Amino acid sequence: MRGLESALTETLRNPTLVIESRTDPSTELNYRFYLGTKVGDKWLCVVVKYARQDAFVLTAYLTDRPKRGEQIWPIK
Repeated sequence: MRGLESALTETLRNPTLVIESRTDPSTELNYRFYLGTKVGDKWLCVVVKYARQDAFVLTAYLTDRPKRGEQIWPIK
């Protein structure tokens, strides 16, 4: 993720798509598509875990397509 720090922030602030984790309803996968990353055109996924009065990033990764799951943003 080195070099993608601003993309991580942008993805969290303005995701294109948010999917609820299929294994943990308190975790959301925030996606935004980026052209021309070091590994080509990819979706950036930033995984956020929400606790009672806290939230934190679990991981972030580049992928070819978003995972399946319930779409929570934008609302269908």
